[in-house]
Amino acid sequence: MPTSLASPYLARIDLYPIKSLDGVSVTQAAVLPSGALKCDRTYALFDNHGAVINAKRTAKINGVRSHFSDDLASITLWVEGSKDKATFHLDNPCPDLEAWFSDYFQQPVSVQENLDLGFPDDTASPGPTVISTATLEAVASWYPDLSLDEVRRRFRANLEIDGVPPFWEDHLFGAEDETVAFQVGEMTFLGVNPCQRCIVPTRNSITGEGTSQFQKTFNQQRLATLPEWVDRSRFNHFYRLSVNTRLAPSQSNSVLSVGDGVQIL
Repeated sequence: MPTSLASPYLARIDLYPIKSLDGVSVTQAAVLPSGALKCDRTYALFDNHGAVINAKRTAKINGVRSHFSDDLASITLWVEGSKDKATFHLDNPCPDLEAWFSDYFQQPVSVQENLDLGFPDDTASPGPTVISTATLEAVASWYPDLSLDEVRRRFRANLEIDGVPPFWEDHLFGAEDETVAFQVGEMTFLGVNPCQRCIVPTRNSITGEGTSQFQKTFNQQRLATLPEWVDRSRFNHFYRLSVNTRLAPSQSNSVLSVGDGVQIL
């Protein structure tokens, strides 16, 4: 492991109140006892068979634009390219909101809520996903047509760390069944594994259109830039980016704030 690292700090916090919809950048986020961030993936859309409706299953969801109120209690929705907007309070149940999504997807849609854990992809590691700004910049450089913001929207990480070199977050996992403790502000998390990516990053975050050769290019570049000190046993393939986490034991409720220092323990 390199001995001369810059001083890491929390540069950005992104929450995704409704799973697979647009995110919102905030300056503070409370950490729930489960380790999840409050208001992150709190809601999810389900079809009448009980299956989640997300960007993995349908690119049509990319066409939904959303804007949340400052208190994240209400949402304004519209379809990309349309001027017709509708605002809904995020109650539970949300019949008017469900009706809007049912009309858009042309099938019955229910909106479900989980205030304790949210709806993370990895329920065993429901803590915030972590990536560095420099990593996102490096990935953007692999694709001439993709901006930093577009790459950020595609990979949808919660905590963005700056003051570090590209792929610094790969320090936050070790060998299989090992975790790496790190602190953000007053909170201690455990880094678990490099996040296995799905089809979502291969698609334009606004239109849902696929980027040609995205995954092939990513695999080649990720292998070529993988730090020498990384435990390669954690990479059965190289389509992995950002780190999944969970909360360390015996942590009291606290708040993460942009500007908080970050250190590996």
